[in-house]
Amino acid sequence: MATYAIGDVQGCFEQLQQLLEYISFDRSVDHLRFVGDLVNRGPQSLAVLRFVHALGDSAITVLGNHDLHLLATIHGVRKPSKGDTLTQILDAPDRDELFEWLRQQPLMHEHRVSGQIVVHAGVSPQWSLKTARNCARELEAVLQGPRLHSFLKQMYGNEPRRWDDDLDGYDRLRYITNAFTRMRYCKLDGSLDFGEKNSPGRQAKTLQPWFEVEQQRDLQVPIVFGHWATLQIERAIDAAYRVHHIDTGCVWGGTLSALREDDMVMFSVPGWRR
Repeated sequence: MATYAIGDVQGCFEQLQQLLEYISFDRSVDHLRFVGDLVNRGPQSLAVLRFVHALGDSAITVLGNHDLHLLATIHGVRKPSKGDTLTQILDAPDRDELFEWLRQQPLMHEHRVSGQIVVHAGVSPQWSLKTARNCARELEAVLQGPRLHSFLKQMYGNEPRRWDDDLDGYDRLRYITNAFTRMRYCKLDGSLDFGEKNSPGRQAKTLQPWFEVEQQRDLQVPIVFGHWATLQIERAIDAAYRVHHIDTGCVWGGTLSALREDDMVMFSVPGWRR
């Protein structure tokens, strides 16, 4: 019995199947934790959604920015963007079933034994573990409830960039969304920056990866995340900050990776070739 964290699939169904065969995944005993962005950019987003949905209790996925974009598109509050590959899902006869399943998925998942966290992009530097849990549940309640449509209309945007316990309304929900699903770099004061996407070492001196912000380093809990294909942490592990990055750029011709959480061994297969 093993638990594997799976990096951003983004519609690369064939590569996902190859990876699961490589690790000898057995759904009767093993468990998968996807770091989000199941869909978009790759060629078979519908097949990926159907497959993960069909895994039932053998898998959990946290929501990524592309997954939320799909919800907004299905809900009619956002038109498909250039480069989106969501048409098959939008035209699928089981679209509504998949939509209902997807919006029930969490923003953050904690392993019940190890306590290791899986998120898509990261955890805000200003959050304690308790605050992160509460913020995830707060946004999940909106995604799963009657306010979904209203929230999706307000979801897009970069402000506010810094957390404050007194944030409320859609500003509060937007910050939570951006921290869990879009964050890469922060300014030195911990506020979010969305302009820089390159790997560390090429950014301005006023920016640092979210997991290097001093407050974040005090969180004292292992975090597995994806989202940042250019990060390229060697072996996807940075022990100094207890972060384990597993988006190895499958949709960009890199690899699709699985992290066996029991012993932190990585497995990868070649990514999608356009």
